[in-house]
Amino acid sequence: MNRNEAITGLVDYALEKELIRSEEKIWAANSLLDVLKLESFQWEEPTEPAELTELLNALLDDAYERGVLEENSVVYRDLFDTRLMGCLTPRPSQVMDRFEELRKESAKEATDWYYQFSQDTNYIRTDRIAKDMHWKTATEYGELDISINLSKPEKDPKVIAAARNKKSSDYPRCMLCTENVGYAGRLNFPARQNHRIVPVKINGSSWYLQYSPYVYYNEHCICFNETHTPMKIDRACFAKLLDFVGQFPHYFVGSNADLPIVGGSILAHDHFQGGRYTFAMERAPIETEVSFDGYEDVQAGIVKWPMSVIRLKADKRERLIELADKILGSWRSYTDEDALILAETDGEPHNTITPIARRRGEDYELDLVLRNNLTTPEHPLGVYHPHAELHHIKKENIGLIEVMGLAILPGRLKKELSAVADKLVSGVDLREDPLTVAHADWAETIAEKYEITEENAMEIIWQETGLVFAKVLEQAGVYARTPEGKEAFLRFIRQV
Repeated sequence: MNRNEAITGLVDYALEKELIRSEEKIWAANSLLDVLKLESFQWEEPTEPAELTELLNALLDDAYERGVLEENSVVYRDLFDTRLMGCLTPRPSQVMDRFEELRKESAKEATDWYYQFSQDTNYIRTDRIAKDMHWKTATEYGELDISINLSKPEKDPKVIAAARNKKSSDYPRCMLCTENVGYAGRLNFPARQNHRIVPVKINGSSWYLQYSPYVYYNEHCICFNETHTPMKIDRACFAKLLDFVGQFPHYFVGSNADLPIVGGSILAHDHFQGGRYTFAMERAPIETEVSFDGYEDVQAGIVKWPMSVIRLKADKRERLIELADKILGSWRSYTDEDALILAETDGEPHNTITPIARRRGEDYELDLVLRNNLTTPEHPLGVYHPHAELHHIKKENIGLIEVMGLAILPGRLKKELSAVADKLVSGVDLREDPLTVAHADWAETIAEKYEITEENAMEIIWQETGLVFAKVLEQAGVYARTPEGKEAFLRFIRQV
């Protein structure tokens, strides 16, 4: 495909997706020529239908050959193709107006359009997300979702070196700030010319809605405070979560905890994550019903889940807010040395909550996941964190998405797990290969459980990886799923 065909195809794509109007074709083509540093152009339809990725790749390859694209690596190509898509993306106000117009008809219509728009502009790179590996694993807690994240490309060492030599910048202040809209990006910060956000009022304050560029599940959205202010789990947080699902009843929404280790990767900017997906946690039943004095109108119970979850349900959200705030306040200051729950050590607080809100018909539902970030010499990364024997599969923090039952495992596992399967079939020593040595103890226990063949090896490895994730969540739970752990959990509930 030559450059004229690619430019024509890209403009036609923008027309088809209603990013531009027919009257804007010439303007769109000229905007692309400016970025591509071309002085002339002829309309020339591609000889065969081409996908967006093919059109962009043709223009990127041509730009590199002509010296317009400095390096032919993923980071440089991403910066450049985002700039091209920015030429075709409607102005922020146009997107906001369209969203609000649709929202008057229905919140679902508005989000349906906005999610598709975010894909059409290549802000959500669907071609990359399709590379992620997904499967489900049956456990005693229901079917857990397991994924290996392959959509975030690894940086080229030359890019890392070049970025190190550039001056650091505090603009945008973080990946969530409104300053990202239209930002050109740099070697150590993604381009966002095709990024658009829409305003929402949450509990009377100004917030924005956007989608995650790396969707981990269907319609993975992020709702963030207009102001760059730290994450905080408090009464207002519960009110905001329930207000959000009041406005968008087809979505769930939750917040990462507000302390290191048990919190998310961005603690400096108050934000929630939501979307249109049913996680295993939502399907999990109440295991033990409980009641809180003065809140008999609120249904409550301990959820059958590997982590320690109190579920509240009522038709009046103010009652949920009051009770959740009472539970949070009690948990913040709660110590039970017999259960290794310490509210603080040396003035450092340890107790917090990961809350998740959803609608159940006319009712509001709030899951409160008790978290604690205590560390010890035996568990320096966290007592209620994946322990060392599971780090070969999962070492990273357990945030909101994983709390709900979706494992986001590192990309290295694609090669490593495949190599483990191969060696179990062939009988080769796993400890002789750097790819498999970390998995050797685990793999040897698998070999004792199954009759492994070339046909079933990978399926067995996937199943066992999912079972490791279930153990990861159990270790992240503050109360062990034992009679002693259950009694300790009930001790906390009784004192609330």
